[in-house]
Amino acid sequence: MDLKVAVAVVILLLTFAIGFGIYKMTGNAVQVEDSDMVKIETNYGDIVVELYPEKAPITVGNFKQYVNEDFYSNTIFHRVIDGFMIQGGGVDAKTGREKETHAEIKLESQNGLKNDRGTIAMARTMVLDSATSQFFVNTKNNDFLNYGYRDEGYAVFGKVISGMDVVDKISKVQTDGDDKPLKNVVIKKIVFVE
Repeated sequence: MDLKVAVAVVILLLTFAIGFGIYKMTGNAVQVEDSDMVKIETNYGDIVVELYPEKAPITVGNFKQYVNEDFYSNTIFHRVIDGFMIQGGGVDAKTGREKETHAEIKLESQNGLKNDRGTIAMARTMVLDSATSQFFVNTKNNDFLNYGYRDEGYAVFGKVISGMDVVDKISKVQTDGDDKPLKNVVIKKIVFVE
């Protein structure tokens, strides 16, 4: 009898563990971890982005890893230039410091996607393969950021499909001389959606 109870308990625990591993709970919603759609929840409203894994598999995989790890929660859009782009995804809202990231990824700017209004691309340094967690949303067509225009360009990996009004609102905030908003524009979290 004790063996039957032990086996039943083990089966129950395994069932719970497997179920919990398949679905990650975020608040009251179930997070769909294999989705190619994300919602960027900010203190200015929500932005929904469609990701393009077929065009930028390394970049999308990297971004999804950060989303799965809840890395983006309570980071800020730390660089905002009206008529150009809004950049975020790496600076902690409380400390104002850059968060520790994973290794840099290979630049995928030769994927045929353009830095047009509403697209999301990876930020990087002057070193080509230096992108980690930071991304930007283009607020206008920025042809000079495309591969081959002046250099290797910046890797586009998705596009805003809802909430461009939020992006535009963020792009109009007051900034200091370093393009940092005077009041934090907070990324509350980024979650997968269907």
